[in-house]
Amino acid sequence: MIWGVSPKLTVWNILLRLVQAAIPLSMLYVGKEIVDEVLHFSGNEHTSILTWGVPGSLWFWAGLECALAIASSLLNRAITLTDSLLGDLVNNDSSVRIIRHAATLDLFQFEDATFYDKLERARTQTAGRTALMSMVLSQGQDLLTVVFLATGLAVFNPWLLVILVVAVIPSFVGEAKFNQESYSLSRSWTPERREIDYLRYIGASNETAKEIKIFGLEDFIANRFKTISGRYFLVNQKLALKRASWGALFSALGTASYYAAYIVVIGQTVAGQISLGTLTFLAGSFARLQGLLQGIVSRFSRIAETSLYLQDLFDFLALKPFSENHDGKKQVPRPMKEGFRFENVGFKYPDTEKWALRHLTFELKPGEKLALVGENGAGKTTLVKLLAHLYEPSEGRILLDGIDLCDYDPEDLRREIGIIFQDYVRFMFTAGENIAIGNIVDEKNQPRIEASAHKSLANTVIDPLPQKYAQMLGKRFSGGVELSGGQWQKVALARAYMREAQLVILDEPTASLDARAEHEVFVRFAELMKGKAAVLISHRFSTVRMADRILFLEHGQLLELGTHETLLAKGGKYAELFHLQAKGYA
Repeated sequence: MIWGVSPKLTVWNILLRLVQAAIPLSMLYVGKEIVDEVLHFSGNEHTSILTWGVPGSLWFWAGLECALAIASSLLNRAITLTDSLLGDLVNNDSSVRIIRHAATLDLFQFEDATFYDKLERARTQTAGRTALMSMVLSQGQDLLTVVFLATGLAVFNPWLLVILVVAVIPSFVGEAKFNQESYSLSRSWTPERREIDYLRYIGASNETAKEIKIFGLEDFIANRFKTISGRYFLVNQKLALKRASWGALFSALGTASYYAAYIVVIGQTVAGQISLGTLTFLAGSFARLQGLLQGIVSRFSRIAETSLYLQDLFDFLALKPFSENHDGKKQVPRPMKEGFRFENVGFKYPDTEKWALRHLTFELKPGEKLALVGENGAGKTTLVKLLAHLYEPSEGRILLDGIDLCDYDPEDLRREIGIIFQDYVRFMFTAGENIAIGNIVDEKNQPRIEASAHKSLANTVIDPLPQKYAQMLGKRFSGGVELSGGQWQKVALARAYMREAQLVILDEPTASLDARAEHEVFVRFAELMKGKAAVLISHRFSTVRMADRILFLEHGQLLELGTHETLLAKGGKYAELFHLQAKGYA
């Protein structure tokens, strides 16, 4: 991943770390030479250390140590810079991967809690992936430094390496064990942590502030947050205490090993086997090695732990859609000739036995206006999601001009379908961008954006705004303007007109509009949809009767199908609900 985002920066980072890895050994060796030189000149009664011209070698070593220190400082800054730049690129790249891959998955996968846990784990590890990158590169640099220092120790006393290794192994094993336990704990508590984040969000959000105040929910939410987070704290505390206890023991063992090695080196110096400069070199090398190895073990455990979380990203990217027919190549006919046909279509969500829709057979001709009617939960929205190829049938098939929808290129098919759902998204973008979302390739086509706004009456909302189409909507960002529900709905409707599709689907498009605005919208809708197929979901029969045909759903099955007049004359369920609603206006 690191190499993929910037090979050039990666090479520079590695080269800088290679040079930096050799500097500690170089400085320790230079320090040894300085001590030996000082002892040599101080023991010579004919030499004055203050005489600039005499101890030239001493000034050479001192100057070299100063140069190495400056070089080390500059290298550290350069490494930090390249780490920062690479980290940002890796962060951005992984986020882009998640966004793009999420779009390839089935819509109903997002409605599954287990799937959402995987998505949440992948999405929340962005900062960890950046830290992992830096740790991996630092680990490589420190391992090289260890090789250099270990070589220096081995030249003078190989036994020091044995003491060092024996002291480090228990710490390494212990950290690896606790990393796995920490990850297992975090993974098993993913649903609870998502609920904690949700409670934290709704407890202080402009979207929920009204309900929390009016219903006095602050204590309910705060106590629920406190209860769940408290349980997680207690479980995590137990693991943290256990980890800290063993860590303290291993740390003490490492410190004892250092002083054991130090005593050995002192004994060699007193015995005259090595010089005082060599003593400082070996003591410094051993101390540096001990620190590096403990750091490597500690960082390795963090790398192992973070890598486990990185696996969440790869697990998410490896997810495949449940539907297998996503590779159609045919182009959608322009214009459509026969239209859509449902042939014994049924649909049920994965891992459920209940059918959301069953035994649906009907046609939608080009230019026809079809209204879907039924009580809540009858399957109306599921039907239009099937029609828009957001879902694929569990049984039966849906044809367009005699060809199965699965045989069409999904992207080309969706370009010919404009759909506004009842729970449309209020994007915190500018007014123009909110409309352009309907056909984002025309984001810069201002005349088309304004024409779409005029068709949906969104122009009556946007024109009075201070910055008109450049006005930020919503209160999330500075300078944003909040709209009423009806105003947002007009903006959302403009997206359907922006698409200029052959099929337009409107799911409760006027639920937030007053009666006058609703009537005007549908008068325009009827005019603008001439020659196009349209599907309309509405509970208002004054709107439904404008359709050419009405399909009545009950418990996921087609109960009645016909014109408004035909269904009234039939005296069935549609007629019953129509008269029931009409009675409310009597």
